[in-house]
Amino acid sequence: MLRTQLRSAAGRIEERLLTALAAAGDQPVTHAMRYAVRGGKRLRGFLVMESAALYGLGVEQSVTAAAAIESVHAYSLVHDDLPCMDDDDLRRGQPTIHVKWDEGTAVLVGDALQTLAFDLLASPAAHPEAAVRVDLIASLAHASGIAGMVLGQAQDIAAETAGRALTLDEITELQANKTGALIRWSAEAGARLAKADPAPLSAYATALGLAFQIADDILDVEGDTARTGKRVRKDAEAGKATFVSLLGLDGAKARARTLIEEAEDALAPFGPRADILRQTARFVIARDT
Repeated sequence: MLRTQLRSAAGRIEERLLTALAAAGDQPVTHAMRYAVRGGKRLRGFLVMESAALYGLGVEQSVTAAAAIESVHAYSLVHDDLPCMDDDDLRRGQPTIHVKWDEGTAVLVGDALQTLAFDLLASPAAHPEAAVRVDLIASLAHASGIAGMVLGQAQDIAAETAGRALTLDEITELQANKTGALIRWSAEAGARLAKADPAPLSAYATALGLAFQIADDILDVEGDTARTGKRVRKDAEAGKATFVSLLGLDGAKARARTLIEEAEDALAPFGPRADILRQTARFVIARDT
């Protein structure tokens, strides 16, 4: 049932993104943008929509914000894949943007997708009240910038450049920024759309984001390229510190399970209304992609 709901939400989000890009013209960069936003789990967008549903908001009231976070996520992947970053040639089972087009196009696609996200949030379609739209914009800027995702990426690059293996505390902080910040924004967005306090969802989102990254580290060891749609075992080849390298495979799995229990416990105030979010948490560590 959850996978069906994920697919349905993914379809709505992709439709919203492609609609937003329809007016962008017929240029190589816009073709590449459309290519970049296709496919994927859409987990972040799904979290936006399901957290909004907790407050009685329907899909039409949350899909624009969901599309915005997926646009930011797509931008981050396009830039992460560049040769100067993680240097990946495969994403979602397809050639990465810089491989299919070129590096310059990939940089511009990432830039354009980032700004598209804020364009979406600035639209009345995101919320009829300007104050709510400003809150969404400001909080996403914080989560995706130097206080969040970009900081995490910078910490990752600094560690590689220094040739120093990170400690468990350092890798936890890095991933809370690099991966966790956008997941946290996604889970809190429903409350922001409803003009409610996002704090009750913060604990859920924080635990979920870390569990998601641990699951990614495990997939890099146990997964296969055909299923994940990207190269695997690259972290070990690069000598990067991961939760698996620091905790061992069994230890990483145990830590992920504990985090999911914490995430589920954080949803107690919402009762059975949050069952989909509980299932989503379990999905995060059971997935094979």
